[in-house]
Amino acid sequence: MNTELLEALKDLEKERGIEFEVLVDAIEAALISAYKKNFGASQNVRVFIDPDTGEFKVFTRRTVVEEVADPKVEISLEEAREIHPDYEPEDVIEDEVTPKNFGRIAAQTAKQVVVQRIREAERDMIFDKYYNQKGDIITGIIHRCENRSVYIDMGNTEVCLGPGEQMPGENYSPGMRVKAYIIDVKKTTKGPQIQVSRTHPGFLERLFELEVPEIQDGTIEVKSVAREAGYRSKIAVWSDNDNVDALGACVGPKGMRVQSVVGELRGEKIDIIKWNEEPTEFIASALSPAKVVSVEILDGEKGAQVIVPDYQLSLAIGKEGQNARLAAKLTGWKIDIKSETQINQLLDALREANQQRDDWMEGEELVDYDLSGEYADEDYGDAPEEWAEQLEADYGSEAAEPDGEAAELDIEAAEPGLGDGELDAESADAGSSDGELDMDTAGLEPDGAEIDAQAGVGAEV
Repeated sequence: MNTELLEALKDLEKERGIEFEVLVDAIEAALISAYKKNFGASQNVRVFIDPDTGEFKVFTRRTVVEEVADPKVEISLEEAREIHPDYEPEDVIEDEVTPKNFGRIAAQTAKQVVVQRIREAERDMIFDKYYNQKGDIITGIIHRCENRSVYIDMGNTEVCLGPGEQMPGENYSPGMRVKAYIIDVKKTTKGPQIQVSRTHPGFLERLFELEVPEIQDGTIEVKSVAREAGYRSKIAVWSDNDNVDALGACVGPKGMRVQSVVGELRGEKIDIIKWNEEPTEFIASALSPAKVVSVEILDGEKGAQVIVPDYQLSLAIGKEGQNARLAAKLTGWKIDIKSETQINQLLDALREANQQRDDWMEGEELVDYDLSGEYADEDYGDAPEEWAEQLEADYGSEAAEPDGEAAELDIEAAEPGLGDGELDAESADAGSSDGELDMDTAGLEPDGAEIDAQAGVGAEV
C-alpha cells in the first residue's frame, strides 16, 4: 500500500509537473488533519513519511518548561530529565503515537485534503510560471469564442482575451493559433487569472524583439512605442554602436523583418523612428512621414511648436489627428503644428498690434480701434489697459494728463449717406463764468456725418 502511494506520487509529478516533495508535504498535512479529527487529539502533532519505503509515523510534540500550563503541549523539566538527563527548558520531546488503523473515515479525510493540496500546488505552479512571463508573448490555440470573448488553451490552463484587448477587424475561430501579450497575473479564489492583450504597445515591442536578433542581445534598444491598434504605430529605436544601423536592422533585408510584424498585426502600419536625445530632432523625426521646417521648444512647459510647409500640414496632422497624436505619445511632448502661412499671419497680426501701440504712444489717431471698448482705463482716458500700464511705467502717472488738466473726448459717428451733416459745438465754463460760444453749422462734408463735441478749455472764449 505504501509502495503504491509512492508510485502514485511519482506519476503525479510526471503528469502534472508537481514536485514529489510538495506532494509528500501535502500528505503529511492530510494525515495530521485526519488524526486530529478522528482521534480527538489536540496535541501538537508531527507526521513523518519515509520517502524510500512510504511508511509514516505520527509523533506528539511537547515543549520542556519549568512550570506546566497545558499538559497536552508541555512537559515539566523533571519529567523530561527522567526520560533523558540532557533535556533543558525549551527543548522539544517527541513521542510516537502512530495509530494502528486510521479507518475508512480517516482515509477519506486524508484523500480530500490531499486532492485539495494537489489542486493548490497546481495553481501555484501555474501562477509562478506565468508571473515570471509577465510582459512576454505567449502562443496558444483558440478553444472557444463566447460573448465576444476568446478563450485560448495554453495546455495547462486557459486564458481569456477580452473584447477590449482584441484588435479591430480581427476574426477568431476555434483551432486558430494566436499570439498574445501577458499584461498581468493575479491570484483569485478560482485560480490564477492571466490577463492577455493584442492591443498593448508592449505586444509590438515584443514582436520586434522576436524578429530582430539585435534587440534580443541588447545591441539595439527600443526607447518608446506609441500605438493605435489596428491602424498605425510608431516605434523609436536607438543603438550606442555607431557601426549598427538601428533602422535598417529593424526593417531587415527587403523589409522582411518588419513585414513579419505587420503580418502578425493584420496589416497595421508601422513607422520606425530613430531616437535622438535632442528633443527638436526627435520631435521632427516622430512626425514622419511629414517634413518639418523647424521645431521650437516652448518655455515653461514640456511643449514644442512645429512649423511645416503648407502642403505638408495635413500629412503632419494625419487622419483625425492620428499622426500628431502618436508623435506626442512617442516623444512625451505636447506638439503644436502650424503651417508657414499660419505663422506669417500671426507675425503680421503681431506687427500690426505693435504698430498701433506705437502710434498711440506718439499721440496719433488710431485707425479701426474703438477707444470706447471694454479695455478703456479710467486713469488714462480710453487707452487699453496694457498700454496704460506701460505708459505709467515709462513716463509716470501724469503721462495721460497733459498740462496737469484732464481732457475728455467723446466722438460718435452717425449713419453715413443720410445727406447733410450737422456740427454742434458748445463750450462750457472753463475756470470762469464769462464767455459762451454757440455754433450751428449745416451742410458740412462728408455727407451723412454728425458730430457732437463738448470740450472744456482752459481759457475764456
